[in-house]
Amino acid sequence: MSETVIRVEGLSKRYRIGEKVRFRALSDSLADALRAPARLWRKSSRGRKPFFWALRDVSFEVHPGEVMGILGRNGAGKTTLLKVLSRITRPTSGRAQIHGRVGSLLEVGTGFHPDLTGRENIQFNAAILGMPKRELDKRFDAIVDFSGVESFLDTRLKYYSTGMQTRLGFAVAAHLDPDILFIDEVLAVGDLEFQKKCLGKMGEVARGGRTVVFVSHHMNHIRSLCGRCIWLDHGAKRTEGNAQEVVAAYEAEVLSGEVHVAESKHIQVFQWEVAESKRHASHQIDQHAPVAFRFHAFLPEPIVRGIFGIHLSDELERVVWHLDWPFADLGAGPCVFHLRFPSLPLRPGAYVWRAAIFDGAQWSEMNHLMPPFVMATQPIAYTQANFHSIVDVPFELDVQSATRPEMSNQTNRSSLPIAERS
Repeated sequence: MSETVIRVEGLSKRYRIGEKVRFRALSDSLADALRAPARLWRKSSRGRKPFFWALRDVSFEVHPGEVMGILGRNGAGKTTLLKVLSRITRPTSGRAQIHGRVGSLLEVGTGFHPDLTGRENIQFNAAILGMPKRELDKRFDAIVDFSGVESFLDTRLKYYSTGMQTRLGFAVAAHLDPDILFIDEVLAVGDLEFQKKCLGKMGEVARGGRTVVFVSHHMNHIRSLCGRCIWLDHGAKRTEGNAQEVVAAYEAEVLSGEVHVAESKHIQVFQWEVAESKRHASHQIDQHAPVAFRFHAFLPEPIVRGIFGIHLSDELERVVWHLDWPFADLGAGPCVFHLRFPSLPLRPGAYVWRAAIFDGAQWSEMNHLMPPFVMATQPIAYTQANFHSIVDVPFELDVQSATRPEMSNQTNRSSLPIAERS
């Protein structure tokens, strides 16, 4: 497709380290116009400060109706990129061409003013987007209903909680029908019900032919919503391509670092590793193959009778699997628990182990064992949204005709693992 709605060419952004940004009231913005010459003189008289590149020579294109994912570690430049695309921040070099009306949900409160009420902020944003009052009136009730802040609509925004601001911000950004919608990781502050509503709305926006650029640390959200994806690493574009492939590469590398924890005077489980895996990545496993894990612990005193407690959680912190395993006569010092599965049929994604030890009197601290491990599958013919469950249990399914005797001995059987279904 030759037509583009976003074209980014050699985009770079440099910041000086140590510059402070303070809260600005409406009166501050008006006073700045009078103080501009003095402010410029003060800036020029300061000593030079070190700087860093938040973005470095980033280029890509986004086509109409496309959902583009942006992923990377904290500090990789994802939010800076969206701020430049939203015209909130000026680039140091390069350019970004945007064709169409833009709606943004970046940091909580971006595009809103804290001294205005929720109602006034909705009207203010509509005016900025060039939406006539008659058109806003038609959508106003839907915006308020989606946000769930009807009771506080005439309260100033600075008295809203972070979650309330996020709800209102997303409702405004999604319902004012922008041609391009920029969404940052602020959805993480909402509850699970609100996240589900937001993801559904983003899918609806994309199906309506509008363009979405979506930043998230939730890889399953990227998998389910995005067709293409960009991986940013220290401000530069690491790779770009099919979302499933880029997410898999990101998870395999970023989540495979080793963890080293010093010995403690307290009981603790401090590290885990895959003991047997055919994968190159040390924290990535196959869905339908035997797998073994090792959990490293330290006991300051011998334990006569104890319990090893462990559970596995997904990205939404839902407990997928749990075990309390009794053991006896374990000496002081380092020890290793071996856990083996004939298979671990989970849907693709990242998972976290949590573990603790009961010494007969009390439980040790329940530690999150980092990094998460990655469940990998062969390439599949449908998106993550078609996975409706946490586990993917192997199965056999038979069907027999009960109405035609001559067919009573014929059986249709399906027992394909999920990676082979089409």
